[in-house]
Amino acid sequence: MGTRRNNGNSNGNVSVKKDIRKRFDHYAARQTLKEKYQARMIFDQQGGVWRADHNFIVLLNALPDDCTIMDIYDRPIQVKTDQLLNTAYELWQEQLNAWSVELAKINAER
Repeated sequence: MGTRRNNGNSNGNVSVKKDIRKRFDHYAARQTLKEKYQARMIFDQQGGVWRADHNFIVLLNALPDDCTIMDIYDRPIQVKTDQLLNTAYELWQEQLNAWSVELAKINAER
């Protein structure tokens, strides 16, 4: 005769549900944090609106000092890339550091 499994174990089901809910809450908190800091990386300068991220910083490094680039609203803007690069890099680094600190707190609570 085989062994019977107790499929009606409500304590086990509650534990699994709590674990799933905890994982979902952790994921949702991380996603909310990401959106919060990505929004903080948007800034205006030199007549355009820009998003400070690694792609934008790489682009600015590759361009000459005076050029025309598209802002986040797809408008061509004449810019001085060195000034824009300094602002973007400082903002990006500041927000990444703050994001990292908050993310560590969320991970520690998990």
